[in-house]
Amino acid sequence: MKKYTDTGKQDTRSGFGAGLTELGRTNPNVVALCADLIGSLKMDQFIAENPERFFQIGIAEANMMGIAAGMTIGGKIPFTGTFANFSTGRVYDQIRQSIAYSDKNVKICASHAGLTLGEDGATHQILEDIGLMKMLPGMVVINPCDFNQTKAATIAIAEYEGPVYLRFGRPKVANFTPENGKFEIGKGIMLNEGTDVTLVATGHLVWEALIAAEALEADGISAEVINIHTIKPLDEAIILKSVVKTGCLVSCEEHNHLGGLGESISRVLVKNSPVPQEFVATNDTFGESGTPAQLMQKYGLDSDAIQVAAKKVLKRK
Repeated sequence: MKKYTDTGKQDTRSGFGAGLTELGRTNPNVVALCADLIGSLKMDQFIAENPERFFQIGIAEANMMGIAAGMTIGGKIPFTGTFANFSTGRVYDQIRQSIAYSDKNVKICASHAGLTLGEDGATHQILEDIGLMKMLPGMVVINPCDFNQTKAATIAIAEYEGPVYLRFGRPKVANFTPENGKFEIGKGIMLNEGTDVTLVATGHLVWEALIAAEALEADGISAEVINIHTIKPLDEAIILKSVVKTGCLVSCEEHNHLGGLGESISRVLVKNSPVPQEFVATNDTFGESGTPAQLMQKYGLDSDAIQVAAKKVLKRK
């Protein structure tokens, strides 16, 4: 089993900031818009180097989406920045009509997603955003796992022509993917090969899946671990190839089990290779205030929960 090393905990929102800064130096068409959350979105360096390419919209997120859509007409590549809750739920109509329906080249960049927003509580901890965004025709949905991958994803989406939703988080988490690694939209990554059970994870749950795989190996269970950083378009081939070998699957995500990665995988399995599946996700609930670690444990989104789900699904083979 391949071992992965945490090279130093970093927040994925800083990965976004680093990627945006690099784009500012290499792509003159990239512009940034923010809804009064510059520090939280780590946009400071981009602004310092490109003040004429930054637009502070204030607490007017719907207006920000409309402005971003309009900027694409002039050939600009706008990156909008605010919290995930305000990037999706608050502005869904504007995204649907002005960006998705109009097929505008806007990059919707969303920080503080999921339960790991932490102490700000349920009003800000959106757990429905992946479902909201993946149902929009033509919308690419990306949820990277660490600092390095978030930086790479930020750079990659500037080259993609079309609307993108890029989701990342607040807390410092393990940084374990290769520095300056290539990011391919729609291509899952095989992290560990195994024969007994497939663990398909996204975002912060990828590291937890790797921890779970090590623990399962100690119990004599061989777990295959796949990083699905792009939820739409989903890499169906890597999932189907894996389940043909293992015969069962656990999907792992910091999102409601309704409408998330797990449901996308279920559709693929039912159509092509029906096998037992368990879901590690929130169970149709809102969150609450607490530290990220406390919440991930309480809502069953940590490595322990993944191990339990793996052992459960193995019994269903």
